[in-house]
Amino acid sequence: MTDSTLQLAFAGTPALAATILQTLIDNTAHDIVVVYTQPDRPAGRGRKLHESEVKRLATARQLDIRQPVSAADIDPAGQLSNVDALIVAAYGMILPAALLTQPRLGCINVHTSLLPRWRGAAPIQRSIQAGDTETGISIMQMDAGLDTGDILLQQSCPIHSDDTAGTLHDRLAILGGKCLLETLNKMLTGDIHPLKQDDSQATYARKLSKAEALIDWRKPAIEVQRTIRAFNPVPVAHTELNGIKMRIWDADILDETHESQAPGSVIACRADGIIVTTGTQLLCIRRLQLPGKKASTTQDFLNGHPDFI
Repeated sequence: MTDSTLQLAFAGTPALAATILQTLIDNTAHDIVVVYTQPDRPAGRGRKLHESEVKRLATARQLDIRQPVSAADIDPAGQLSNVDALIVAAYGMILPAALLTQPRLGCINVHTSLLPRWRGAAPIQRSIQAGDTETGISIMQMDAGLDTGDILLQQSCPIHSDDTAGTLHDRLAILGGKCLLETLNKMLTGDIHPLKQDDSQATYARKLSKAEALIDWRKPAIEVQRTIRAFNPVPVAHTELNGIKMRIWDADILDETHESQAPGSVIACRADGIIVTTGTQLLCIRRLQLPGKKASTTQDFLNGHPDFI
């Protein structure tokens, strides 16, 4: 190791973590001595074992890969005491408290919100669902709490009115990699000034559930649309309209109201979409998916279901 090179371990699992790891590999001379990721899991209709995005990248780059089944198996031999820092990004496993101080510089987390807002498992989705106009990246010194550690660096990112969890995820993944690089550079130069979080401002981003993806048409149109955007691409908002179950991928709010029919009623099928009543304005469904089928435009759906309304 030179004065400008760190010995790093990395822990992450999904695409977001892989993007951050890719940025780290491509833009620094730091040595990534070991990569931790979740064990291969059954996925898809065939339930074949599925490698994480991080494992695929680490394999391609011939990095040392570990896939502990439990937190106790992460570092039983205490080898992390030989690295400068453990970088954690969407790993999916809570680290033992004793491990947090094992590396020389501790464990550094890349979190996709402006902490202390949206601590927890689903900050991207909850920020959209809540109607936030901005979010960002927080590089945090991990402690024993849930996303409660000192902030080493933050950078904001706007949430656009048409953002889905997928589009926002992709921008934050890129931003997260850039913020991590800046943080590591500052750590090397000693230009790091940790900032304690204001716990009184904390909000919690609870894990997503399929049950809450069921659309409640009694809610205002803005809340229904935010839920559709927040749950795209996972777990995808769903409903049943005129006896047909469907997942809703995209919908727009119309500046119109319709008081004669109950929320959740289909009042029109037009070239631009299916018009549904909510607790306030009307919602126009643009893209949907039937069980066992691929997502399609509403026009394609209506071509195959001319008697839908």
